Amino acid sequence: MQVNEKVLSSFSGKDVVSYEIKNKNGFELKVLNYGAVITDILVPDRNGNVENVVLKYQDIDVYENNPSYIGATLGRTAGRINVGEAVFQGKTLTFNKNYGTHQGQGGDIGFNKVFWTAKTFINETSAGVQFTYLSKDGEEGYPGNLETKITFTVTEENELKVNYKGVSDKDTLVNLSNHCYFNLSGNGKHSVLEHKLFIDSDKIVELQETQVPTGNFMKVENTPFDFREVKAVGKEIDSDHPQINLARGYDHPWVLNEGDSKKVHIYDDVSGRNMEIYTDQETVVIYTMNYKNAEPLFDGIAQEIRYGICFETQSPPVGIDSCFVDNSTLKAGEEYNKTTIYKFYTK
Repeated sequence: MQVNEKVLSSFSGKDVVSYEIKNKNGFELKVLNYGAVITDILVPDRNGNVENVVLKYQDIDVYENNPSYIGATLGRTAGRINVGEAVFQGKTLTFNKNYGTHQGQGGDIGFNKVFWTAKTFINETSAGVQFTYLSKDGEEGYPGNLETKITFTVTEENELKVNYKGVSDKDTLVNLSNHCYFNLSGNGKHSVLEHKLFIDSDKIVELQETQVPTGNFMKVENTPFDFREVKAVGKEIDSDHPQINLARGYDHPWVLNEGDSKKVHIYDDVSGRNMEIYTDQETVVIYTMNYKNAEPLFDGIAQEIRYGICFETQSPPVGIDSCFVDNSTLKAGEEYNKTTIYKFYTK
């Protein structure tokens, strides 16, 4: 195992450092101390060619604002909060509305726009980096001083394990996730529409027209959202279905079935790359890059849609009438502890 550090730029007078963790197979993770942003996951294809399977910006300095949240850690809460308000323990918490009429991805200065303190580690069969950040009481409207730790671990089995932990001195809301845009073709050679996808889920969280949860669930059976049998991502992505129309594709929370089996499996026939996702989170928000990115990407596909697919493992976002607020509630002194594993292999 190898661990390296490289200064790439500086934001507000602080060094932006890339932590690069590599195993003996050529599998490598690159993650920044700013925003705990994943810029690279380098994975061999069936012929041994090592390429990046996540999208990243062409210019490192774009990450300072990161308008599309590419590769970013999301917090304190991932996703939208309806009209920027949540009734929490009998009181109304008010957040800024940085997502149109809603609060989104933690607010104006979410976890994607802060510097994290890093500590690397290396063992016989794994290595990685642990990031820590103190989110102070009242930051972006959230109560409590939240001590947050995120550990990125690379194993010799070509796994990336991401563990999120948090402890607050007041009852608060916490719902952490990551916003990587995956493309298993490698270096974004083609869209994700022909990627084959499996999701271990019988229902999704229903959204209203501005894409916040209604509080209801919708069974996936006989809908474009049914991936219990493997099918191409693009097979029904343009179907005339009300939930598809409001998001211009997929941008919904799938409720994951219970159990220890894989929750998501996606693969690319051309490269032979496969990715399995295991998680103890309740839902996975899957977003199929339904809008063009304004900033150039490293592979020159900035003006193309559906060249990436996000798997945001998390609790369901807070919706109408503060539905699902309990799913993101963390009691004072208790530990938030969630893990997602991304396993890569070829066939």
